[in-house]
Amino acid sequence: MVSTKAPEDAYTAAPFVPEKGGLAALRRAAADCRGCPLHRNATQTVFGAGNTDARVMLVGEQPGDQEDRQGKPFVGPAGRLLDRALGEAGMDPADAYVTNAVKHFKFTQAEPRKRRIHKAPTLREMTACGPWLAAELAIVEPELVVILGATAGKALLGSSFRVGEARGAVLEREIHGRPEKLVATVHPSSVLRAQDDKDREAAYRGLVSDLKVAARALS
Repeated sequence: MVSTKAPEDAYTAAPFVPEKGGLAALRRAAADCRGCPLHRNATQTVFGAGNTDARVMLVGEQPGDQEDRQGKPFVGPAGRLLDRALGEAGMDPADAYVTNAVKHFKFTQAEPRKRRIHKAPTLREMTACGPWLAAELAIVEPELVVILGATAGKALLGSSFRVGEARGAVLEREIHGRPEKLVATVHPSSVLRAQDDKDREAAYRGLVSDLKVAARALS
């Protein structure tokens, strides 16, 4: 009997990841990923961006609305805030490789043409996308990984990860079979969601402080 199971039902990107060819080959292959159902509603795959010799890799949650439309990571308001925070911390955004734990935008939408509202990916969806992140780490070989938010932390360190417990310190863990140094902090979008100017400024200062820890780890 012929199986009618779709590739996304397996919840793994592994069959779509090429064995060689570098970041360019990964990016091309990721465009056709059907490793989980998220590809059905997203505009396109949003793969990582940056140089193969980047010393630091920044890992966020998933693309947002603007990233999904433009096909590039961290090009929306959160990305602009992150660039400013990196600069204040003494790190050049152009020297980093930026990516997300999940490569497709997950959202809810009340009706067509209404605003698309971000929805957090499940652990199963994060795990399905794991082979892409593992391949990026293997090619870039960063000296340091900066975890941006809880979803990225859970994707890299497991479901028990908590930003509040781990942020602002240099961690050493084995990730996808590689020893990595990591620094965790909040996702820049959480700074933008702060309720008032005072809270937003405090959250931003906390982000910059964590990124200064990362900058010192690279010096």
